[in-house]
Amino acid sequence: MIAVESLAKSFGSIRAVDGISFTVGKGEILGFLGPNGAGKSTTMKMITTFLPPTSGTAKVADFDIWENPLEVRARIGYLPESAPSYKDMNVYDFLMFTAEVRGYDGEERKNRVMRMLETCNLKEVAWQLIDTLSKGYRQRVGFAQALLHDPEYLVLDEPTDGLDPNQKQEVRALIKRMGREKCIILSTHILEEVEAVCSRAIIIGNGRIVADGTPESLRSRSILHGAVTLELTGEGIKDALADLQKIEGVERVEELKNDDLPAKAAENAAAEGEESGDSTKNGKSSLRVRLFPKKGVAIAHEAARFVHERKWEVDTFTLEKGDLNEVFYNLTRGGEKA
Repeated sequence: MIAVESLAKSFGSIRAVDGISFTVGKGEILGFLGPNGAGKSTTMKMITTFLPPTSGTAKVADFDIWENPLEVRARIGYLPESAPSYKDMNVYDFLMFTAEVRGYDGEERKNRVMRMLETCNLKEVAWQLIDTLSKGYRQRVGFAQALLHDPEYLVLDEPTDGLDPNQKQEVRALIKRMGREKCIILSTHILEEVEAVCSRAIIIGNGRIVADGTPESLRSRSILHGAVTLELTGEGIKDALADLQKIEGVERVEELKNDDLPAKAAENAAAEGEESGDSTKNGKSSLRVRLFPKKGVAIAHEAARFVHERKWEVDTFTLEKGDLNEVFYNLTRGGEKA
């Protein structure tokens, strides 16, 4: 387990990390999420003993970062924001050097390096100078050095930074596989990353934890959570706004413009010459609306029944899960810290 207790860091008058506490257990992938400058990287550096805290502490496998820093480092695989490497070495030699520093020699040293070349898809550039690699490949080299000693704990700072979409998918799949047996903290500002990989997420803003929960529980804090988005066609549809407000449990009804739609739907609407939610489709009146529920009320079933009774044609019926981007913005928009 990694246990962080009242961890804080100041740089002069700037409070970069302000007394945060959390725990992460085996089999858990924790997304450490925040805007640039929120204190994510500073926290990672303190947990891995590369930066001393101003106050507070952290323990890794019960080893305190103050009292047993070498024991902590031996148990952690750390990928910092800028992947470490010697650019005048080729990939193979750098990993062999890293393995030697970790205390491996002989066949064990070579076997570990070969395994990392395979795991991180580095075989084709094994003899290439690191300085000549793309940013994505350099990131993979950093990932390989972090995994070389098969650590129980992984601290990954922006692990997919600089990778192309295919490489991101590969790295995320690797992290998920390792997360079954390891304890992983993954720092990122990419919301898609958290939803794709993490079993739990902490949002940090201004150096403080502002939310902690599963991606699903965080999405439930969105104003869109539980809302129903409809595109309707039929007779009398122009009067539907007032009718829809009568559905039991509905707090309010909003007519949607193209700007309120997902990108693809907005493109389609624009192609058909539609500017607002009220339009004509195939010679019939159509309407795009969103129904917002009262707090704690599920409205999807009632909305479906109501629409069916009025014999309106339903082109789309979407139960919204909530928008993590919106939650993130609302929790962190108070400003950023270095």
